[in-house]
Amino acid sequence: MPEYLDPKATSIQPSIPLQAAHNEVTALSLRANFSWTFVGNVIYAACQWGMLIALARLGSPEMVGRFALGLAVTAPVFMFTNLQLREIQATDARTEYAFSDYLRLRLMTTALALLIIIALVLISGYSLATGLVILGLGLAKACESFSDIFYGLLQQRERMERIAKSLIIRGTLSLVMLSIAIAVTGNLLWGIGALVCVWAGVLVGYDLRSGSLMLHRTPIPQAQAPDKQARDLPWEPQKLLRLAWLALPLGAVMMLVSLNSSIPRYFLEHYLDERALGIFAAIAYLQVAGTTVIGALGVSALPRLARYYASGEHTNFRRLLLKLITLGTLLGLAGCLVALLGGREILTVIYGAAYADHVDLLLWIMLVSLFSYPVSFLGDAITATRHLKVMLVLFVVVVMVTVIGCLWLIPTLGLVGGAMVLLIAVIVRTVGSVLIVGYALHRPLATTTTEE
Repeated sequence: MPEYLDPKATSIQPSIPLQAAHNEVTALSLRANFSWTFVGNVIYAACQWGMLIALARLGSPEMVGRFALGLAVTAPVFMFTNLQLREIQATDARTEYAFSDYLRLRLMTTALALLIIIALVLISGYSLATGLVILGLGLAKACESFSDIFYGLLQQRERMERIAKSLIIRGTLSLVMLSIAIAVTGNLLWGIGALVCVWAGVLVGYDLRSGSLMLHRTPIPQAQAPDKQARDLPWEPQKLLRLAWLALPLGAVMMLVSLNSSIPRYFLEHYLDERALGIFAAIAYLQVAGTTVIGALGVSALPRLARYYASGEHTNFRRLLLKLITLGTLLGLAGCLVALLGGREILTVIYGAAYADHVDLLLWIMLVSLFSYPVSFLGDAITATRHLKVMLVLFVVVVMVTVIGCLWLIPTLGLVGGAMVLLIAVIVRTVGSVLIVGYALHRPLATTTTEE
């Protein structure tokens, strides 16, 4: 096993010449980090959207539906087992854990995720082709989970340009290789195999090297400087258990977030078919253009929100959060306007005639984004304050609302019913998130711990 993946090692060993790291020794500004994150996320989201378009144009709605079902099965599993260690690491303002702790825990949880996905495939009753697609996407997401832990290190050091470059490389190669595989073979499995190869290659060829650079050549901000013992401690199972316990609520929350968006897809596949699911998934992806901007802002602002809260600068915390929420709301309104004025033409040009008759679905999806964009920033704020357990309770309620809504609306309203369920759920989430953030800001800081 390479030394940089050896669980007994306390850090990644340097693998690049000193000269290559000579000019990369300081954190970037918030504006620079946002710019890089925005560019990287835009290109990556465009490439992911391009893959969906390739499946729709070179394949069929059924193929899109099978791909969407595979993501709906694997994404919640990895959202849970990843424990959102990237966010925990990025907001570790006191550097309570070394990078090796995060990496060791991620190794164990990724292995667990793959075992869970194998078990789900065996007991689900899906066809062989669908089961193989799910397993293939599970392998791809395993590679992604390891890249993600290095992204957490880069985000903590506020070097978002390296994350952006990784996303650009991975997204571009994924789009090219998937399109070629589908065009040549007409088989989704070959396309999934191409994704696995690309994501593993980017992990080994770029992300590991970036991690090495951050650990050995780029100092972290002074406020986050750990003592020497925190970096040099050997394997400590109890410390990993404490980290897992700290991250468990957020991992469960993110699993519920992913599950909440996946639940309507399960019901659509059950009550309708893979073709209907493919149409729903393709149209729902149109809100990703705004999600890209939201995600770029969120990951760039998260470390700063955490420092504001940890240092008691609640006024600065509120001011930054309000700016983010305002931008999210404006972006959601713009999406609704575009869908209202040119929805049919957009669907025809992008996906084809088979999708153009579902403008009503597009309008409902854009209405969902009007709430989901701002509430994403509220979620970042809750993460920064480490009030994770109460957020878990909120998402249990949201998922229950989603399940009830699916049972009630999808059998009678079909695709539009699925979008209406998402709207109801995001409104419930918004109300709950506002209450949690308000509670966190009014609670005396001295009684707040990182395990809440």
